Amino acid sequence: METETLALAQEIDFSMWALFARATLTVKLVMLLLLVASFWGWATIINKHRQYARARRETRVFEEAFWSGEPLDSLYDDTGPAPTGRTERVFVAGMTEWRRSHRQDGGAIGGASMRIDRSMDVAIQKEAEDLQRGLPLLATIGSTAPFVGLFGTVIGIMNAFVEIGQQQSTNLAVVAPGIAEALLATGLGLFAAIPAVIFYNKLSSDSDRIIASYESFADEFATILSRQLDAA
Repeated sequence: METETLALAQEIDFSMWALFARATLTVKLVMLLLLVASFWGWATIINKHRQYARARRETRVFEEAFWSGEPLDSLYDDTGPAPTGRTERVFVAGMTEWRRSHRQDGGAIGGASMRIDRSMDVAIQKEAEDLQRGLPLLATIGSTAPFVGLFGTVIGIMNAFVEIGQQQSTNLAVVAPGIAEALLATGLGLFAAIPAVIFYNKLSSDSDRIIASYESFADEFATILSRQLDAA
């Protein structure tokens, strides 16, 4: 009897596609949801890596030009009113307010330093929002995907017990397919969650460093403008 049961179990197809095809509608929906979440998470990860690499490259190029000794007015004119780089946009925000803070006779309007700081802070906040967009999605996938997979596993195991009751048998050929299908849902949940958690932590750290570089640049730039205001 044992030999016959093992022979029947060996004939069952345990490939992922076969397990998915044999699963009930609820478990199939759970698996599809987890696959979509995994694809969406990886798309976000790849997009953020490219975005952060471009942001670091733009910052490096602009800061080289900024500290090259070129007059700020010339750099502002070369950059234009609608720059594409993120650090450039912070610079333009501060420089635009700097120019607006001077009267026609060349004197500075009171409170110029505070307005310049505020303008650059607003620009940095906008860049921070854009850099961090999509990260909450990774956090959500990382925290919920295992539980969604566990839900599919619970449903799958319930169906396996129903099958046992209908077959009036607990041999391996009856139990194994249902348990395997149930565990596949948990596996897919972990497959979606683990990369999401790892890259959420990494990308959050990268984002914080990039934003900190903008804040550092804004502080240095504000110091330069404040010195010029005091000299004027």
